[in-house]
Amino acid sequence: MRDFFIILCFLFVQFNYGQEIATLKYKGGGDWYSNPTALPNLISFSNQNIKTKISSQVKEVAPDDPEIFDFPYIYMTGHGNVFFSENDIENLREYLLSGGFLHIDDNYGLDEYIHKELEKLFPEKKLEELPASHPIFSNYFKFPNGLPKIHEHDGKPAQAFGIYEGDRLLLLYTYESDLGNGWEDKNIHNDPEEVRQKALKMGANILFYIFTK
Repeated sequence: MRDFFIILCFLFVQFNYGQEIATLKYKGGGDWYSNPTALPNLISFSNQNIKTKISSQVKEVAPDDPEIFDFPYIYMTGHGNVFFSENDIENLREYLLSGGFLHIDDNYGLDEYIHKELEKLFPEKKLEELPASHPIFSNYFKFPNGLPKIHEHDGKPAQAFGIYEGDRLLLLYTYESDLGNGWEDKNIHNDPEEVRQKALKMGANILFYIFTK
């Protein structure tokens, strides 16, 4: 019953008042607050180009905060250590299984820490690589080769991984791409406009996937 109520609240707020999204304020010492202009720019791009109705105000929410259920999309990024407490795990797991969505975007340095926390979060599930044919790469803007490469980092190919509950993608992990850097103000990383557009379009696809799934 609670699952149905949470999903109903998501839909009611989305279609009647616009929706809010949030950044995950996690423990462990990692810089969860990095890329502060990323989500505001993505929201602006998405509202203008795919007609979402997302509030321009980006909230911050901790994994154990009951208010996490107010947000259909939570963004997590950073370069360093991550730690989820037992309370974090319990609340975040319930949030995801009840209809929420977590997007973890490696900002270079997060990868070595996040895997052990995901094993705590879903010990019975494994990250699965998303094929280029997954609808998240073609539901609005087309990415026939899958996740675009935005920043070089270690020169590895960009990869997208997910955790599913049945057929539903409830967690997305973008690796060796750094979409958030591409969403930031142009003068921060001096990315070519073509690269920034790829990042913003891919981000818009993720939001479109969440709000229409």
